Amino acid sequence: MALRASSKLLRDVLNKKLISSSLVSARHCASAAEAAPKIPHSSKKGRLFTGATIGLVIAGGAYVSTLDEATFCGWLFSATKLVNPFFALLDPESAHRLAVSAAARGWVPREKRPDPSNIGLQVWGRNFSNPIGLAAGFDKNAEAVDGLLGLGFGFVEVGSVTPIPQEGNPKPRIFRMPREGAIINRCGFNSEGIVVVAKRLGAQHGKRKLDETSSHSSSSTDEVKHGGKAGPGILGVNLGKNKTSEDATADYVQGVHTLSQYADYLVINVSSPNTPGLRKLQGRKQLKDIVKKVQAARDEMQWGEEGPPPLLVKIAPDLSKEDLEDIAAVALALRLDGLIISNTTVSRPDPVSKNPVAKEKGGLSGKPLFNLSTNILKEMYILTRGKIPLIGCGGISSGEEAYQKIRAGATLVQLYTAFAYEGPALIPRMKAELAECLERDGFKSVLEAVGADCR
Repeated sequence: MALRASSKLLRDVLNKKLISSSLVSARHCASAAEAAPKIPHSSKKGRLFTGATIGLVIAGGAYVSTLDEATFCGWLFSATKLVNPFFALLDPESAHRLAVSAAARGWVPREKRPDPSNIGLQVWGRNFSNPIGLAAGFDKNAEAVDGLLGLGFGFVEVGSVTPIPQEGNPKPRIFRMPREGAIINRCGFNSEGIVVVAKRLGAQHGKRKLDETSSHSSSSTDEVKHGGKAGPGILGVNLGKNKTSEDATADYVQGVHTLSQYADYLVINVSSPNTPGLRKLQGRKQLKDIVKKVQAARDEMQWGEEGPPPLLVKIAPDLSKEDLEDIAAVALALRLDGLIISNTTVSRPDPVSKNPVAKEKGGLSGKPLFNLSTNILKEMYILTRGKIPLIGCGGISSGEEAYQKIRAGATLVQLYTAFAYEGPALIPRMKAELAECLERDGFKSVLEAVGADCR
């Protein structure tokens, strides 16, 4: 039985061009309005490389198809590493556009193995199979939610979504620094707009409900269900404002009215460095006004037993102690559901500062951001007295680093740049490493370890 199932899965994957699965290892914001670009014509060397890679994939698949499903699934994720070098030859925007298209078409591995039991947790009344999520910016327009959740992320955040479609800043606007494991981007909220995103999420939501109905009779009532409105994981929707908008609050309210019914949680993004004036909204008065009005807009809508989606705010890492104190005060006073710490940085910490690419304007993400964002995370955990769930984001590239974020106060964590460089194989590795870290230090669950370094 296992042999027949594995062989069938292999044929299906190969028929869908498994070679495309590692497209998700490429990064970055693509213009929302442009169609998926064609791959440039390969050179003779490129054709030889691609042919050799396909041969390795087929040969390896022929072998592992004789093994059990878990082994086969592991091989699929490992196989995506074989073609990562090819995508480094493409410019970042083309590579990212191809990556999103591949995930949207299901040309990526699908995780069939259960997550380690000690990394599952419940936050906001929602069950997460693991605390590792994909940050906003990869799937800006909700094109590939099912494929990305299927990779094994505990949650995926789409956006930022703006009310009116906009192309963002002029290209080029994404710059790689592979030696430093970093990227600079100045995309500027390129978005197809909330109407397009709402249609996509609505279709996905309808499909999800249909699948739940058809499988209801065969499911156990005692089984713990992991997942949310979009599928086998939790879906977050990140809301942005249009560049030319004079009323940021109205933009966020419009996003809530249109998209909140499809979201397991909502995010107000006031921290991108690539939209003029956006970061000024992190001030105490401005932030308090925005959060109060957005909460009111959400709460005035009709909700079922599950209630309205939690509301979070994403902040920058380039904040003073006074700024952090103001944000913490607003979060506590208004009972904000969570904070994401942090967005990209406009600073250029070593070793990035020595790279000529560092002169490019935009937000820096990746490994050099890890210490800065983790320090801000720890400070905010102390200021909020551990009363508000925090999502740690910035520079995570291993299970050990995810664990450090959790010990610094994060309940959940997000990554992006490391995923862009390493591809799908990173996800199962990180989950296994995180489970080992918890067991090593005597924690039976993620929640037990949250804020351990602040006690």
